[in-house]
Amino acid sequence: MWQTIKNAFSDKSIRGKMFATFGILLAFRIGCWIPLPGISVDFYSTQFGGGEGTQNQIFQLLSMMSGGSMQYLTLFALGILPFINSFIIMQLLTLIIPPLERLSKQGDEGREKITMITRYVAIALAVVQAIGIVVAYKDFIDPMFGEKNGWLTAIMLIALLVSGSTVVMWLGERITQLGIGNGTSLIIFSGILSSFGLALVNTIPQIKAEPTKIWNLFGYLIVVLFLFAFIVFVDGGERKIRVNYAKQVKGNKMYGGQSTFIPIKVNSSGVMPIIFASSFMTIPMMIFQFVGTDSQAYMNYMIYCYPGNSTSQWQWVGWVFYYLIMLGLIIFFAYFYAQIQFNPQDVARNLQQYGGTIQGIRGGKPTSDFLARINNRIVLFGALFLGFIAIVPTAIFQVIGLGLGINNAISATGMLIAVSVALEFNKQLEGQLMMKHYKGFLK
Repeated sequence: MWQTIKNAFSDKSIRGKMFATFGILLAFRIGCWIPLPGISVDFYSTQFGGGEGTQNQIFQLLSMMSGGSMQYLTLFALGILPFINSFIIMQLLTLIIPPLERLSKQGDEGREKITMITRYVAIALAVVQAIGIVVAYKDFIDPMFGEKNGWLTAIMLIALLVSGSTVVMWLGERITQLGIGNGTSLIIFSGILSSFGLALVNTIPQIKAEPTKIWNLFGYLIVVLFLFAFIVFVDGGERKIRVNYAKQVKGNKMYGGQSTFIPIKVNSSGVMPIIFASSFMTIPMMIFQFVGTDSQAYMNYMIYCYPGNSTSQWQWVGWVFYYLIMLGLIIFFAYFYAQIQFNPQDVARNLQQYGGTIQGIRGGKPTSDFLARINNRIVLFGALFLGFIAIVPTAIFQVIGLGLGINNAISATGMLIAVSVALEFNKQLEGQLMMKHYKGFLK
């Protein structure tokens, strides 16, 4: 990877694209530190990071992905998240709404129309999320704005949050157009790394005050490096199914007579099952936010259905219940996402059309059944891997990093995203370099 980056900087045009990418990411990071007017930042960030409840952990994850801007409620607090949610919604709607499905098959023009609809949906989601944040944290708005015109302050904050999210969405598109890689992914990647770096910097005063805590930091970093290596190893894993093509005579030419592979990735769905499962696990808390957190039902939920919120003998029930439901949802969404990405019937039909066969398997339905069986086994392994990453490292980080306050510095979801984006960025650089070689060859 380092050799690829070195070769990329030696090329003038690719170097310009990389500087454009870094420049836009720098603009995003500057926006993450522009404070919103009327917010008591110190009190807000203290309340934001306190407690062990579901809501705080969710917002800490969102803040990590936005580079800490959510924690301090800055201009880019919403970040790219509304656009990501809109993109996921449009992907699902494209599968079930015929007009959108037809648009997706109309080439560049159809994709451009879907992208435009995605932007509008993202702005609508940003408005809803901004209203939710301002209403939920209205007590943190600075009293200097006055109580009589508080609604004007709220409207101003909502407008600024939505504008900031729109600017971030525009910056991501500029990276995709002028730079290298996917702009949305790189913005999330930079937010995760910056949050992790800030958390490590904040441990320096604690280590100076208590030098023995440096062993906690070393242990934490060793676990992080091990998990990064494990994620990279599994991310590159795939099952290759050999396909043989029969010789065909078309006109005066003979085609086929060769072998190739159908690659099926172990973790083809990436981090999406964890994101979907985490979103579903927040539904009870969202309901309690509307109903009220002073009810007995809320207390029972926090004691028996969520880990780490009780010191009674029933605490283990919360751990088991929560993580079993989480694992079940991850497996469900892994299979759901795999069905969207890989259709055995379509693959078997294409193989039969072009004269391809899998050794020992007849064409048609036997081929689709064989591919479905192999895919289901691989998806199960990938889902168990995601469940392991989502559950086990969280418990380890709580034990090792709690003494330094870095137990939430980076999550398993953040590590999966960071690894995926880094590998994709490396592939993009290799592709740019390869195009340069081909262009010179063609001349």
